[in-house]
Amino acid sequence: MTEAPASAPTVAPLDVESRMGIEVRNIGIPPRPAILDQINREMANSDPDFNHLAELIGSDVALSASLIKVANSPYYGFSKKVRSVQEALLVLGLKVTVRTIAGLSLKAVFKRAPSFERFWDASAGTARVSGWLVQQLPRGHGIRAEDAYTFGLFRDCGIPVLMIPFPEYRGILHKANEEALLPFTDVEDAALSINHAIVGAELAENWLLPEDIHQAIRYHHALSALLSKPSPGISPAAQRLIALAQLAEYLIQQNTDQDHNHTQEWPKLGAACLALLGLGDDDLPALVAGSGTVVHEDE
Repeated sequence: MTEAPASAPTVAPLDVESRMGIEVRNIGIPPRPAILDQINREMANSDPDFNHLAELIGSDVALSASLIKVANSPYYGFSKKVRSVQEALLVLGLKVTVRTIAGLSLKAVFKRAPSFERFWDASAGTARVSGWLVQQLPRGHGIRAEDAYTFGLFRDCGIPVLMIPFPEYRGILHKANEEALLPFTDVEDAALSINHAIVGAELAENWLLPEDIHQAIRYHHALSALLSKPSPGISPAAQRLIALAQLAEYLIQQNTDQDHNHTQEWPKLGAACLALLGLGDDDLPALVAGSGTVVHEDE
């Protein structure tokens, strides 16, 4: 795609949103995994059949093993180890199971995308540190570790969606990462008339993730979303999810090679994130030190 000429007329915000909606449909959001539809149908019943759901999930060996692994993770801290899909369903509940399976499916869907491994590693790292951060803050600011983890995993899911139809997107990403003043998504919009936040929010909503999460995905590069009186359409929970993930990304950058997943987002959004979380610059050294083990967990 070529950039619009400098003389192009200014488009009203509602027109931009409408145009982006059309662009999203044309790009094609990956279809919702069938297992999510099956779980959703059971959730609509007054008496969900956990045995039937366990059979459905258990028919996929990789999925069932991953679900059990998640249920046994330190985020939940269950005293008894989960050993079957049915036990995982019982201890996690249907809502958390939906989010967990969505996250597990995300990795499989985007194996075709260029540089998928780097994207997945970055997303998984942000998710992991976001979940850890909730446990470090007083009462987690009302956010559950599993919600922070899910948001971190899906926050940038629009990136691989755009990589598939737009070969030039890699260069656009590089430019957006280096942009010190303009919002990240403004760089994408100028080049493609669409951005990964819009696309990612559409995917999250289609994949049955909670509204707070797809709101946070939609606005995660918007400074206005982090202010005390945010833009309409964003909840306090979505604000905190954005702030936690942005802080997680900063901690990762401090604990790794500075060229690794380098962005300019912390100088643009960091102060607002800290204020929203009730933190100051003097709290950062301890968080950097404490997060080191979590950042390097998979190494």
